[in-house]
Amino acid sequence: MSKRVKVTRNFQVTVPAEIRRTLGIKQGDWLEFDTESDKIIVRKLVGDRVRTIRLGRKLTIEEIDRLIEEGLRQSARSDH
Repeated sequence: MSKRVKVTRNFQVTVPAEIRRTLGIKQGDWLEFDTESDKIIVRKLVGDRVRTIRLGRKLTIEEIDRLIEEGLRQSARSDH
C-alpha cells in the first residue's frame, strides 16, 4: 500500500487513516523509522505505549521510582 503525505515545516507527517487502521496504530503508540537505500521503513512497536500521569493525582515515592525505571528501560531500548 502506497500513500503520499506532505512534511510540515516542523518535519512532521500525518500517518494516513488507511495505514493507521491496517497497522492498528492508536494515540500513544510508538513507531520506529528505519531506512533501506532510498526507502523509509516504519514499524509499529508493540508494548511501548507512552505512559501518562493524570495531573493533580498524588504519587507515592514508589510509583515515581517505578515510572523512572520504566522510562530508563524504554530509553535504553530506543538507543539500540
